Amino acid sequence: MRTLPLADASGLPAWRRPPALLMLMACAMPIAFATWSALLNNFTVEVAGFQGDDIGLLHTIREIPGFLAVGVIAIIVFVREQVLALIALILLGVATALTAQVPSLTGILTLTLLSSIGFHYYETVNQSLQLQWLPKDRAPRMLGILLAIGNGATFVAYGLLVLTWRAFDLSYNFVYAVAGGTTVLLALAAFALYPQFESPHPQTKRMILRRRYWLYYLLQFMSGARRQIFIVFAAFMMVERYGLDVHQITALFMGTLAINMATAPLIGRAVGHFGERAALILEYAGLAIIFVLYAGLYHFDWGVWVAGALYMANHVFFSLALAIKTYFQKIAAPGDIAPTAAVAFTINHIAAVFLPAALGLLWLTSPMAVFVLAAGMALVSLGLSTLVPRHPVPGQETILARPLAVAE
Repeated sequence: MRTLPLADASGLPAWRRPPALLMLMACAMPIAFATWSALLNNFTVEVAGFQGDDIGLLHTIREIPGFLAVGVIAIIVFVREQVLALIALILLGVATALTAQVPSLTGILTLTLLSSIGFHYYETVNQSLQLQWLPKDRAPRMLGILLAIGNGATFVAYGLLVLTWRAFDLSYNFVYAVAGGTTVLLALAAFALYPQFESPHPQTKRMILRRRYWLYYLLQFMSGARRQIFIVFAAFMMVERYGLDVHQITALFMGTLAINMATAPLIGRAVGHFGERAALILEYAGLAIIFVLYAGLYHFDWGVWVAGALYMANHVFFSLALAIKTYFQKIAAPGDIAPTAAVAFTINHIAAVFLPAALGLLWLTSPMAVFVLAAGMALVSLGLSTLVPRHPVPGQETILARPLAVAE
């Protein structure tokens, strides 16, 4: 992989430029991760005999590498971010391919940890590359497009599961191996086809915490805590409470993705037009309502169709979270993007390390209380989002900020 200044990338064919590489990686990652996620609840319940506390422990293990994402800063001293992203994709693919080989608690947790290292280190570096490579005026729209591409790749993976799982009596081992292997092949293709793009702004290769980014840090923390509750327990509820099979869960995921594919580019444009403040206020107000309704499922038992509709709506509101990325892009010093992305990923996963296991125990006695807690977290995030300025810039990171030195 030869090195090429980012400014010279415009001389390459469109399919070899940085946005095209971001699109290829956005396609490669979900093939492994989405397949792993789609089969996870059925695989752990049917094959490994997991219960609520076991699935909570698994997700706690899965989030430990996210908590340690700050380690990316040490790695990029020796390895370029673009190379690290592709290596992480390969690790994710290999670990996914091997998942069903050891259907025991210890084996599943070990491979989950390895795949999670690949996933979280990829996501950390990918976010940094997106904010470095995409111009600020086009970033919201391009992030929406990248989100739609990722959803599209996931949709294809789920579609193949729905069409072939029962028709060909597929095994967990076969599906995991194909999905993980495909991600590995796409990552190797990216190594072969693209030069290493050199950003014009050298990144700080040490951990930094700046006072002026405090609101961004808090938004990341609350986003991670709130999202964990949904990721861990929403789909698990569909299997445990309503008894959905693999093809039914996958069909639910596909419906969600179809909606997200259509709305993500529009959401990106809307964030660019209305601003991050309005987008985040809308997201958190909507999520608070949805989590309250989730809690109501356990009191009023509205049925599986209402639960499925809430699941889809939740994902649409989650798409608005791209506004957190563009908010940071607007307030960040150019050299702070890589180290702050790593720090933010760690902050995002602080609650994720202990929350799934703790709430897994609470789930055994009161699933409704888990979703009430999530609604409370959404309301806290709503309060924080009102502090985002309409036009955030360095020195005006919050509506409370007085002009500060950019390096503070």
